[in-house]
Amino acid sequence: MSAVRPFLLATFLGTFPLASAAPFTAFRDGETLTYKVGFAIFSRAGELTIAAHQDKAEGIDIFRVATDTRSRGFVRGLYAFDNKAEVVIEQATGRMLSVRESGADPKRATDSEIVFDYTRRIAHFTDRVRTERTAAVDIPEGDPLDLISALVQTREWGLKPGEKRDVLVQFGRDFYPLSIHAEAYETVHTPLGTYRTLVLVPRMEKDPKGLFKRGGEIKVWISQDTHALPVKMQLRLKVGAATLLLTRYDPGVPAPAAVADQK
Repeated sequence: MSAVRPFLLATFLGTFPLASAAPFTAFRDGETLTYKVGFAIFSRAGELTIAAHQDKAEGIDIFRVATDTRSRGFVRGLYAFDNKAEVVIEQATGRMLSVRESGADPKRATDSEIVFDYTRRIAHFTDRVRTERTAAVDIPEGDPLDLISALVQTREWGLKPGEKRDVLVQFGRDFYPLSIHAEAYETVHTPLGTYRTLVLVPRMEKDPKGLFKRGGEIKVWISQDTHALPVKMQLRLKVGAATLLLTRYDPGVPAPAAVADQK
């Protein structure tokens, strides 16, 4: 289950054009997506829930995007993994204001926070477990977002096969400039039904690092219907693949007319 972690956190490890800020439209108020996580031979190794809610902080309209990741079933007996994260995003600009993450697994606890200062273009990262990692880091050009919100945000882009869009993703105290490529249309079967989807693949095209340097690959399948749901996500590494399939969906408010287009 440890190999699944880079995909599920980052809190999947978000996204907008590098040129300018734009309103945050990845989620609707109250929207909740729940995924079962399969890894190697285990079809239900864990569960990931993403929940978004509108709020106010110091007079600013914000979105709070919370993720809750847990190992399940037989895998939990071998590897008890729990992680929670909350991303705070300014609704008007789409700028990520802070990220908090906490959790535990058999190897290491997690307790970190990053706060963004866009006036000075500095992010203040605090790690309460590995205190030597606490630092102030420069924010690269653009407005970073966590990968979960980034992958969901792609539903608004209307990409077609052969097109791509650049994004800036935050993971811990690091930033990853990615290009998200629309590859092809595919049919995907999930516990909620069968969907016609667009396959999107993030790539780090210049100076790859992290999982991209090690040959890893991330994919997301966006349903081509009213909801434009990320019905499937996948992280593939040399040691195996973690696959997330949408099992429950609450559209929040306002509720669209249909959950899925059955084919």
